[in-house]
Amino acid sequence: MVLLQPDPFLNELTAMYGRSTEKGSVWVTFKRSSMKSKAQRNKLGADALEFRCLVRATDGKKTISTSISAKDQQKFQSSYATVLKAHMHALKKRERKDKKKAAEVNKKEEKAPKKSRSSTKVTA
Repeated sequence: MVLLQPDPFLNELTAMYGRSTEKGSVWVTFKRSSMKSKAQRNKLGADALEFRCLVRATDGKKTISTSISAKDQQKFQSSYATVLKAHMHALKKRERKDKKKAAEVNKKEEKAPKKSRSSTKVTA
């Protein structure tokens, strides 16, 4: 796993999306992290810790990651959103029923004569 700065991370993420347009997937995860070991966190105390956002991306072959501070989060999110919007074209559109065809099917069902049950009354 390679820890990159945010801008090179986004460039490499763009390249990953480019390689996986025909076939493949890219997984991106976000995780809150202090980037310290458990022993170091216990020494510092809870109030002295600065939490960061650890962002990891993998295409199954290569894994990259970056760490984002709270003050840089907004800038990174907007850049990340731009990358995502640029690569949304590879998504499959879901199949929808045509409204006209669905309406015609409903009309045919209503017009079709319903079988009536003939009940015979038995009188005693």
